[in-house]
Amino acid sequence: MVSVKSLFQEIFDNDESFRLFCSIAASGESQGGWENGRIAALVPAGERRLAPRISRHGADEDKHGRIFRALLKKRGLEPVRVPPETDYTMLLERHGIGLAHDKLRGDRPLTVQDIVVYLAHSRVTEQRASEQMELLCKHFGDHPDMGRAIRMISNDEDNHLAYCHEELLRLADAGHAHPIRRALRECALTEIRVHRDVSLAVMAHMARILRWPKAKSALLAACIHAMYGYERAGGWRRMVSLRMPERRDALGGPATTAPEYA
Repeated sequence: MVSVKSLFQEIFDNDESFRLFCSIAASGESQGGWENGRIAALVPAGERRLAPRISRHGADEDKHGRIFRALLKKRGLEPVRVPPETDYTMLLERHGIGLAHDKLRGDRPLTVQDIVVYLAHSRVTEQRASEQMELLCKHFGDHPDMGRAIRMISNDEDNHLAYCHEELLRLADAGHAHPIRRALRECALTEIRVHRDVSLAVMAHMARILRWPKAKSALLAACIHAMYGYERAGGWRRMVSLRMPERRDALGGPATTAPEYA
């Protein structure tokens, strides 16, 4: 019987599949670090209070990338090229979600609407990240090699999600409620499609590496499609709701370090 724990255990136990898993994760986190760093540098004058929080967000993402690369190094493995069909971050950008990289590479200050788009994108994607890390914590939080890293990253993702809730609610109170709702809905409906496609692509690569039988691959693909069906039918709404978080000012302090990994 295929379970979440047995599936990930199989991926983690094989060097080639573990190498691909960590390479994909490290690449996405590092890309997020760059994006947040550029957004922090271009924050409009009226929102400068956000700059250190956005920088902290980016520093956390960079740290996560270093952690995944350190996990590879610990097993004597080098990162591999990330297949483009598994590049979640870049595929979202190609679908028009988040701020375009051309804009982030420039020097022109962002607008408040750009900040709304950034926070809406982050709120949706951090929901996904928080849920995925919570799942890994449940099954591998006590893992001798990966548990500490998983718990650290999970805590950071929860902080990021709390920050997005708090800042979007602040902007909504300041008169931006309608564009926030529109941006959240657009981002969520696109994200669930991209997540489905990336999940299918990653599973196809794992199936090849681990030589899964066709029946197992078909079952996993059916589960991914079923999850998309649930999200398309209404599950996406969990990604767009806003509530004041218990963790207030979650990114208000300096970024935490990970000397045991970095």
